[in-house]
Order: sequence, then C-alpha cells, then structure tokens
Amino acid sequence: MRRYDISENRINMVIEIDDEKNVRLLHFSPLPFDESTISKRSGSFGFNLVEVQMSGLDRPFERHGNKYIITAPGCTLKYAGYTDVCNQLGRKIEVAQKDEVTGVRVVSHFQFFKGISAVRCWTVVTNNGSETQTLEYLSSFCLTGIEKEGLLPQDKKLRVGVCHNSWYRELQWKTYTLPELGLEQAMASEWQHSSKVFACTNVGNWSSKEYLPMGYVGNTETGTHMLWQIEHNGSWHWEISDREGHLYLQLSGPSEIESHWTKELAPNDTFVSVPCALSFSDVSFDEAVGEMTRYRRVIRRRNRDNKVLAVIFNDYMNCLWGDPTTEKEIPLIDAASKTGCDYFCIDAGWYADGQWWDEVGEWRESERRFPGGLKEVTDLIRARKMIPGVWLEIEVMGINCPLAKEKPDDWFFTRHGKRVYDRSRYQLDFRNPEVREYADSVIERLIKEYGVGYIKMDYNIEPGLGTEHDADSFGDGLLGHERAYLKWLDGVWQRHPDLIIENCSSGGMRIDYAMLSRYSIQSTSDQDDYRRYCTIAANAPLALTPEQAAVWSYPMCGRDREEVVFNMVNAMLLRIHQSGHLANIEPESRELVKQGIEVYKSIRQDIREAVPFWSLGLSSFSDSWVSLGLRNGRKNYLAVWRRESSEDTARLPIKHLCGKAARVSCIYPDYNEEQFRWNASTGTLAVKLSKSYMARLFCIEELG
Repeated sequence: MRRYDISENRINMVIEIDDEKNVRLLHFSPLPFDESTISKRSGSFGFNLVEVQMSGLDRPFERHGNKYIITAPGCTLKYAGYTDVCNQLGRKIEVAQKDEVTGVRVVSHFQFFKGISAVRCWTVVTNNGSETQTLEYLSSFCLTGIEKEGLLPQDKKLRVGVCHNSWYRELQWKTYTLPELGLEQAMASEWQHSSKVFACTNVGNWSSKEYLPMGYVGNTETGTHMLWQIEHNGSWHWEISDREGHLYLQLSGPSEIESHWTKELAPNDTFVSVPCALSFSDVSFDEAVGEMTRYRRVIRRRNRDNKVLAVIFNDYMNCLWGDPTTEKEIPLIDAASKTGCDYFCIDAGWYADGQWWDEVGEWRESERRFPGGLKEVTDLIRARKMIPGVWLEIEVMGINCPLAKEKPDDWFFTRHGKRVYDRSRYQLDFRNPEVREYADSVIERLIKEYGVGYIKMDYNIEPGLGTEHDADSFGDGLLGHERAYLKWLDGVWQRHPDLIIENCSSGGMRIDYAMLSRYSIQSTSDQDDYRRYCTIAANAPLALTPEQAAVWSYPMCGRDREEVVFNMVNAMLLRIHQSGHLANIEPESRELVKQGIEVYKSIRQDIREAVPFWSLGLSSFSDSWVSLGLRNGRKNYLAVWRRESSEDTARLPIKHLCGKAARVSCIYPDYNEEQFRWNASTGTLAVKLSKSYMARLFCIEELG
C-alpha cells in the first residue's frame, strides 16, 4: 500500500495505490482528508482516478446503464508511475497507469497554479499495444465521494449548480437538491447503485447553447464549494450519479453515446482529452468563483485589450440592425467619438447590396452601401481618433455564395455523402489547409486595405454532430475541426498581437474557455431589452472574467434619463459595448453616455484585477432587485438595479466588509438624488430608489 498526500494552495488531494496496484483518488477538497468518511461497505472500491472505455471490452459488474463507470479498461488499469514536479505555473502531478491486455497507457495530469485554489486536469492515452483500439469515452476528471464530508444525509446537505443558457436567456444559474434532480437516496443500505444519472451535455459547435460547460457542488453542512468548467468549444459532457453508495462527478469532452464520438488509436497513437478546471473554497460560493476568475486570467492569452479595457461602439443593437451605409455611419462615428469610444465596429451587412444571410462568404464591400468605398468610412473612424472594426462570420459560407459553388466538398462538413446545411449556410472545415489559407487571406486583406483593428467574429449556425470526411466518427471530425480552428486563431494573433477579435455566437452561444483562453472579449447576449439585460450582466462574471464580458448599452430616443443610466450601469462593471442612435438621442442623454464612459475609464484599471461578489445572489429575470459587486483590495464597486418592485429600498449585505468602516459614494450618475446608507456593524448597504427601472453605481472603499 502506498499513499500520496498532496496539499497545495488550500486544496487537499489523496491518491492511494493498493497492494494490487489499483490507483484510487480518495480525496479532492479544501478540507483535510478524514479516512472515516469512506465508510461504505465496499471501502475505496470505485474511487477510480480515471475512466476509459474502449470497444470490444467487457464491463462486468454493477448496474451502470449509460453511466461512465466500470469502464474497460478503466477498471483494470494498474499503477505505472508517479511524477511530482514544479513548472512555471506551479506544482504538477502526473499519475500513469497501464492495461496489460490492450497495452494502453493512461496518464492523468493535475496542474496546480501558484497562489490559486484551482487545478487544471486532463488525460493522455497512448496505445503501446500491437492492435488498434477504439476509444468510446475518456474522462478528463473523475472524483468519487463528493458527498462524503459531514454527517447529514446527502439529500439534505448537497447542492448542485447548473448554468442554463440560451439565445436571449444567457447565464441563468439554478441550484438544485439531489431529490430535485431525481437522485434521491432510495436504499436503506450503504450500497446504493442505480442506473439514474444527472448529466449536462452539449453536442455540436455551439458549446453553450443549452448549458454553459460548467457546474458546481456545494455542501451546506461543511461549507465547502467546488466549481468546475470544461474548456472545450464543441461537444462535452459531465455527470453526477451514485456508485457503491457514494456519489461521483465526471467531466469529459465528446463521447460515443452522447455525441457520436469515437477515436481509433493505432499502435503508438496518442489521444489527449479536452482540459477541465476546478476551483475550491471552504468560505463561500463567491470565493470559489473568485478563485476560478484568477485561474482564467492565468490561462488566458496575454493581450493588451484585457489591460486597457477599450470601449467599443458597435452600430447594430437598437441602432442600424445590420443595415449600414456611409450616410448612416457618418453621424454615428462623430457621436461615438465625442462620447469617448475607442473602437467603432461596422456590424453585419457591409458586404452585401441587400439581403445578405445566405450569400456571406466572400467578404467584399458593397459598393451600393458605400459608394465612396468602405475605406472612406474606416478612414473617417481613424480621423475621429478611433480604431475601425468590422463584423465577420469566417466559419461559414452561405449556400448562395459564389465561392461555395466553386469549392469542393472537402471544404465543408459532410454527413451521409451530403454537405451539412443549417440556416442556409455551410460549415467550413478548418482541418482543410486551403480553408485556413482562405480565412487568413480575408483577415490580412481587411487589415491591409481598411486598417481594421477589431473584428466581431460571429457564428450563427449549429452544424450538429460533426463531419464524416477524413474522420473515425462524426464527433471525431468535429473535434478535429474545433482544435484546428483554435490553432488557426493562435496563428492570427501571432501575426497581429494587438488585433481585438470578439467571440460572438448569436450572443453567448459559445462561452467556453477553449475560446476565451484566446479571445479577449466575449459577447454576452443579443438581448435587446435593457431591463432584462441587467440579469445577464450581473451573472456574467460567474462564467468569464469581468474584463472579457461585453455588455450592450443602447439608450434609445425619446426616453428619460433613468433609461440611459440603467443602460450604462448594465455595462460599467464589465466591458462597454456602446450602441444606440447616439447622434439622435437627446443632448442630456448623450451627455450621460459620455459621463458613464468617463467614469468607466476611471475605474477600469480596478475591474481588470477584481473578483466578483453577489450581495443578492445570482440573478433571475423575475428578480425585482439585482446587484453585482466587484472587489479589488480595499475598493469595492456595486451596481444596483431596481426593476418592478413594491419595495423602494433594498438591503445589500457585503459579507467581506462586515464590521468595517467604509466610505460609500454614488459614482454614476453625478446627479444622484437617491438615498443610500452604510451599516458597518452588519456590513450592509441600504439603497433607496424612488421608482421602478432605476440603477446606480457605487464605490465602497474600506477605511482603516
């Protein structure tokens, strides 16, 4: 018997190798390991470090149904080595196992990060045997016993968090008990093993179309919190269920059952799973999110944009709606410049004379829309001290695009011998070097001819399972395309490190850290009702760093000043995506936009290093009051929104300031006539807003 006890950055990990060389992950928690918590009759059996399923191998015991337990050769792997080193990121643990029958070697990787309670995990499989093997499933992280700490029954103490997502309804966080998920404990014995699994899954290229690739388990008895994210821009899967009387959590990329993925490994072939990350806290959910926020900043591509936090004007939302012309753009450019915007992005439609949806793909300017050429407009943008940008959807071609008719089928996704259609577009296959070369030529031309420094990279289709061309399975083709697309992006930034490319997919349909470890900015939504948008804005730092979360602000004509303020506060703790008819709104409204941008520029150096907190909890669309806080050292910023509410006052607890003296000021708008009061003994800010649909932004500075 051998045991490795790892304690790193407030994370405690215990790995055991028994006398038969079985490897068990006994513990992964912010709390110390208590061996008595593994008290089920089977002991540590089932605490597998990894699960691997290959074709043609038996799964001999326990009722597993479609659960990824008792995998083969996952259940027959034997210890083959342990490595514990330090690299530039922090401590790194590697545990190797092998299967004597197939010759497969499996290495589990755990990368810790200096000073952060987070770990990145992935699995590498190498076929050292003499026969080809077919992978059907591979876990990136596998932990049994997520319920074992504390004395209360699991049904009473555990909470599972899920981030529901959809077009216009992004970032909707819900927390459930086990009975609410259908996992209620049903056996009196301590050997419960059912066929029921609770899982969140994505299939296809929109990685967050139903759920964000993240989740949470909290223990209300012990006060421990575990948050995770799967860092993949395509198909992924996570599941929770029971095994040998314990509950397990498994995280993975694509799989055969859910996403039609298999991968053949010839002798000496290697496959690397998609990475995932977990953060931990024994203090609060907010702190677990804060640790994940710090981790996200470490793994992200170093870039100037996330230091500067430039203000972007985009002409789409509640403005030109994809119908740009030179005549329409000129007054907007002038107004955006006067209000303090740094970039001006010409959104969809610049490349087509009329309806453009099914003709996209050549990316040549419309002479009808821009009689003097698009360069006339981009030159004016630069003359107004802003950097020009354009909308692009580089991964697709419309079915009526002339190029789509000229190019061979291997440029596109195909299934059953046919090109894959979705919404009158074809999906380009970035595994094809000719596709990547064409995409490069488009980027280079936009930069060279127009001086483009900003690209809104949109993506508005869902090609489904994947492609059969040059692939072991549909899912294998999809995974290969996704990894090739990321590699292509890396090449773009190697050539143009200061180019800003916004990640947009019908708003927030691809919020994942495969993409966001590269992109500096992410569209959070296409939501066009500012009153609802505050919920999405308030929840955004759960899923991405505040400085990457682009939120629309689009004041409209003929509205009162509180509508402008509400719009601006939506974006001011994140990234301002300014829009609206700035040239046509009332002078007072335009001045409030300018003031909001000035305030934002005065605090953005704090935003880029801040971590979030939620005084009222994460928001739902039905909430009458909404808040979002950011903290950076002694400075705290708090956005407060009142929607429809019978109460004109909200009490906002700020737990980390309880018992502390603080100076509170309303920093936007400057005309504030509303009342607010700080209670140091309870750490609570009371805010009174006299009518519905008002918002204010506060700075709370800790004294002493």
